[in-house]
Amino acid sequence: MNVILPRYAGAIAGSVVNEPVGLDAAAMDAAVAPAPINAAATKSEGLGCHAGAAELKAAANAAGKSDILDRYAADYPKGPHDQPQSMCPAFGSLRVGLRMRRTATILSGSACCVYGLTFTSHFYGARRTVGYVPFNSETLVTGKLFEDIREAVFKLADPALYDSIIIINLCVPTASGVPLDLLPDEINGVRIIGIDVPGFGVPTHAEAKDVLAAAMLEYARKEVEQGPVQAPRGGKSERPTVTLVGEMFPADPVGIGMMLEPLGLAAGPVAPTREWRELYAALDGSVIAAIHPFYAASFRQFELAGRKIVGSAPVGHDGTEAWLESIGTVCNVARDKIDAAKNRFLPAIKAALAAKPIDARITVSGYEGSELLVARLLIESGARVPYVGTACPRTQWSDGDREWLEARGARVQYRASLETDLAGLGEFKPDLAIGTTPIVQKAKQLAIPALYFTNLISARPLFGVAGAGSLAQVVNAALANQSRFDEMKEFFGDVGEGHAAGVWEDTPIENVAFREKYKKQIEAQAKKRKAEEMI
Repeated sequence: MNVILPRYAGAIAGSVVNEPVGLDAAAMDAAVAPAPINAAATKSEGLGCHAGAAELKAAANAAGKSDILDRYAADYPKGPHDQPQSMCPAFGSLRVGLRMRRTATILSGSACCVYGLTFTSHFYGARRTVGYVPFNSETLVTGKLFEDIREAVFKLADPALYDSIIIINLCVPTASGVPLDLLPDEINGVRIIGIDVPGFGVPTHAEAKDVLAAAMLEYARKEVEQGPVQAPRGGKSERPTVTLVGEMFPADPVGIGMMLEPLGLAAGPVAPTREWRELYAALDGSVIAAIHPFYAASFRQFELAGRKIVGSAPVGHDGTEAWLESIGTVCNVARDKIDAAKNRFLPAIKAALAAKPIDARITVSGYEGSELLVARLLIESGARVPYVGTACPRTQWSDGDREWLEARGARVQYRASLETDLAGLGEFKPDLAIGTTPIVQKAKQLAIPALYFTNLISARPLFGVAGAGSLAQVVNAALANQSRFDEMKEFFGDVGEGHAAGVWEDTPIENVAFREKYKKQIEAQAKKRKAEEMI
């Protein structure tokens, strides 16, 4: 068997683990004997990474994956705008796993997909090698791939190194019905978690974070139900805690903890967590703060644990006031303490916002899940925000943010596609565009200053006093570049735009006849694909 096992660079942080348990090898072999793969479901012509979503989904349903696809459809509804453009969704799950201590991650998918995902993960700072179990058509349809995965997991399950091993099925293994649920739940005290994260079932990489986070929360919740579990690395908090759900700027949980202190509460772990034992502490929170509102499956696990969930976040003056009120009410905090917290922080937030005003029309779009919160902060800083697009779906946990924004003239677009965001850019002609890479590119082509949401906006504090005014510096600096764009536009004019882009030895001549012929061919192909999907 050709298996590439993960190797970790650098020292691995130590942690207390369960004592290894004795295993009956024969009994385990019988219990996890691989089920036969539905070969018929994988024999359609062209099934692979390049196959259409409809074909892959049909194959997955035929291969016995209909239950999980139905659950994904319910947790992550696509709505009328279908699936927005995004990087491979599995990157979200991969990113969550690679950030956890004492956790190994194995990908099961086509080599091109694995290469792209590992490249992206290292681009975003991963310091660990990703495990990969390669396959070919024969091992896929005969069930040998599952046996190879199982063998790799058994070889890797060393309790001295790992608390958990994560196996992620990508599109082709999911469509072929590779049954990761038949892997053992535990090997030598190492937890085994297998998940399917197909691009045709999970709309965005943000929601793929939820797929893995929820799977780990479910496992941890069941462990808690069985008896005592590990305490957090820093010990259990003396005060009731608030679990924060969503990836945040590192300073934000600290700032939130300061705001919770007058309420007699403390900031708990941030989920997705960075260590297995933090999952227990997250489940132990007195209330769950849905900072990012799209973690549908994770919220279900918290609700099963008997926890209440509060939406939105302490962003700006109005958001902080509403959030402190909600948290205090759910945790039965006395009125005088809630008022004291408000009186302590709200004036400081208002002063910070006034000290760093933003006077501009700004459109906001992104795929991180915090777009509505950023728009709120911009508006309270003085900006006019007519359009907010997010690749994530509408949920009850973002309703408060949506209603606040709409009351101030913003159009909120869930499941925003690139075309929708571009239309917003063209309609509102902002002074500054905050968005994804193609939005930034298009805005700059139009001589409009632009900022990449993920790297330049998400990488700043948003909450409490620290968040107030935090965007003003980068936003106002970008706005100040308008004169430079105007000068460049005036100098270059229309040179190098459209079909004339690039480097030419001769003056480019437009071939109208060829372009019209090619346009008709593309339209015909699109109509044919649409007709096939309807069948």
